[in-house]
Amino acid sequence: MNNPPVLDVFIGYDRQEVVAYHVLCQSIIEHSSRPVRFTPINLASLKPIFQREMVNLQSTEFSFSRFLTPYLSSYQGWSLFMDCDMLVRGDIAELFALADEQYAVMVCKHDYVPKQETKFLNHVQTKYPKKNWSSVMLMNNARCRTLTPEYVQSASGLELHQFKWLESDDQIGALPLEWNWLVGEYDYDPQARNAHYTLGGPYFDDYKDVEYGDEWRETLQRARTADGKVV
Repeated sequence: MNNPPVLDVFIGYDRQEVVAYHVLCQSIIEHSSRPVRFTPINLASLKPIFQREMVNLQSTEFSFSRFLTPYLSSYQGWSLFMDCDMLVRGDIAELFALADEQYAVMVCKHDYVPKQETKFLNHVQTKYPKKNWSSVMLMNNARCRTLTPEYVQSASGLELHQFKWLESDDQIGALPLEWNWLVGEYDYDPQARNAHYTLGGPYFDDYKDVEYGDEWRETLQRARTADGKVV
């Protein structure tokens, strides 16, 4: 791909996990070798184009609105969508460098069944094929024109998260699993480039001892620094 001057990163924003959004941004900034532009996928600011009602199976406010990323990118270039419950431990520019024009979207192709029936805040842990593929999506926006606000407003959850808006699975490229390492589902890996607290992050009391939790708290402290002091 041609190297854009700025890397566009869209992050799901949820009022249950506000601090997670900001720590993820901090972790990306600290490791990125390229300028990054952040856009929160925030329901409050999407009201002019998106008014889909929440459903019981949604564990986050951006469960569906994430698929507006290509529209919000004017269907141009490449954009990265990420859930907010993550900690980036590598250079996000390395992930963008993997963009391959033959694909409409590139994801970490997890092949697993969740170990638990519930996750953070007692949300139901839904189980379906392609589970967690949509939590990190490197999107070739021009090839994702099916994802209009009208379509995202009305399509079923499985239709969206199982990428049925594409003509075939051949349009889905693979990213290394290290860029969406599922904490609590996969064994600890010191080389993980992006730790995904899919069951619950260290900002929740019930998950304060999760793997990579100390790194998350250290990143939080740096995000709270002003004039060399923690505020």
